[in-house]
Amino acid sequence: MITDAPRIVTRHLGTPDSHTMGSYLAAGGYTALRKALAMPPAQVAAEVDKASLLGRGGAGFPAGRKWSMLARDPVRYLVINGDESEPATFKDHLLVYGDPHQVIEGTVIAAYAIQATQAFIFLRGEFALGLERLQQALNDAYRHGAVGRDIFGSGFSIDVVVHPGAGAYICGEETALLESLEGKRGFPRIKPPYFPAAIGLYGKPTIVNNVETVSNLPWIVENGGDAFSALGEGSSTGTRLFALSGHVRRPGNYELEMAKTTFRDLIYAPVLGGGIRAGHTIKAFIPGGVSAPWFGPDQLDMPLSQDEVGKAGSMLGSGSVVVFDDGDCVVRAAWRITRFFARESCGQCTPCREGSGWLEKIMRRIEEGAGREEDLDLLMDVCDNIAPGVSWPPQQTTICVLGPSIPSSIAAAIRMFRDEMLLHIKEGACPYD
Repeated sequence: MITDAPRIVTRHLGTPDSHTMGSYLAAGGYTALRKALAMPPAQVAAEVDKASLLGRGGAGFPAGRKWSMLARDPVRYLVINGDESEPATFKDHLLVYGDPHQVIEGTVIAAYAIQATQAFIFLRGEFALGLERLQQALNDAYRHGAVGRDIFGSGFSIDVVVHPGAGAYICGEETALLESLEGKRGFPRIKPPYFPAAIGLYGKPTIVNNVETVSNLPWIVENGGDAFSALGEGSSTGTRLFALSGHVRRPGNYELEMAKTTFRDLIYAPVLGGGIRAGHTIKAFIPGGVSAPWFGPDQLDMPLSQDEVGKAGSMLGSGSVVVFDDGDCVVRAAWRITRFFARESCGQCTPCREGSGWLEKIMRRIEEGAGREEDLDLLMDVCDNIAPGVSWPPQQTTICVLGPSIPSSIAAAIRMFRDEMLLHIKEGACPYD
C-alpha cells in the first residue's frame, strides 16, 4: 500500500534551486532551528526520543537513545556521516546536493540538543558537486546567522566544518570515520572501550549521526515527535528514503512510509519502480545494501520494516534495494560484490583481509569458467571462517562488521541458486552471455 504520508526529508526537493539559501528560506527553512533554540536542549532531545527515529545509516540504532548515552564532558563533538559508499546507495547524495541547508539545519539542531562544542560533516571526497553545494550552503548559513556565534541571538554557538574524506568505504564505519577525521588511516577502533559516545573524536564524547538521520530533525521539531512516531509501525517509525536500482523501469530515490509499504509496492507501483524490464520476471532482490542477505520473489510482500526484515534474516541497512531479474547472472553479481569488499577491506583483521581475497579469487575462477564443483563447499567453508555459522546477524570475528558481511552475497547465491552456479561450472561459461 502506498500511503499519503507527508514527505519529510524530500519535501523541498523539486522546487527550483532547492540547494540555495533563498529557496530554502522561502520554504520555511531555519524556522525549526529558531523553535529548537527557544526550547531547553533536553526538550529537543526528548522530542527526538519520542519520535523513535532510527538511525538511517545502516545499523538502525535509535538516535534519541544514542544521544542519551553521551558521556559528561566539557568538550563534546557531533559528527555527521556523509561517507555514503555502499554500492547502489545514493540517498544521502540526493539530500546533500539537493537540500544541503536541511542537512545543516538538522546538524545545528542536533548540536544544540546534545550541547556539542564542535560539529563536523564528513563527506565522501569524490562527491564533488555535493562538497561544492554543501560548503556554499554552510557559508550562506554563517552569513544568515544560523551557524557560528550566538545563533539567532540565542546564546548558543557552534562551528560546523565540512571535511572531505579520501574515498574509503571503511570510513562509513563510525570509528574508522573518526580516525580519518583525526588525520589517521581509516582503521575501525575496538569497541569497547572506544564507543564514540564515551571515547570518540580526539578521545572526547562524540555522537555520529547519518545525513538522512539529521535531515529528519527540522520536521520533528516543527511537528513534534509524536507526529513522526504516528507514521509507520512498531519501531519502524516515520518515512525513509529507499534507493531503488537494478532492472526496474524507474530506478531512483523514493521516500516512503515505513512498515506500511512493501517491497512489491516499491518495485512494481507505477509511480515508484514501475516493475521489471519488459519480458522478464524478478529473480531476487537485496533489501538493504550489498552487505545484506538476498531475498527471493516470495518475500516481495514483506513490509519495509526494520523488525520484519530482520526477523526474515536480512536488514534494511543502507536503504538500498537492488533488483535482479531472470536475465541476471548470480555468479557475476556475487563476484562483483565480493570484489568490492576485498578491495575496500582495511586489512586490519585477518578473517576479513585474507578471507575476502580468497573468496574473490574463487568467485572469479567460477565466473571465468574454470570453477570446480567442490568450489561451492570451499566458498561456504571460507565464509564460515569469516562469520561462523554464516547466519544473520553475523557472528563477529573482526573489529567491525565489514568482514562478517562479506559472505552474505555468496551464501545467498549458493543457497538460493545452487543449480545455476553448478551449471555455470559444468558449462565453463556464463549461461546468460
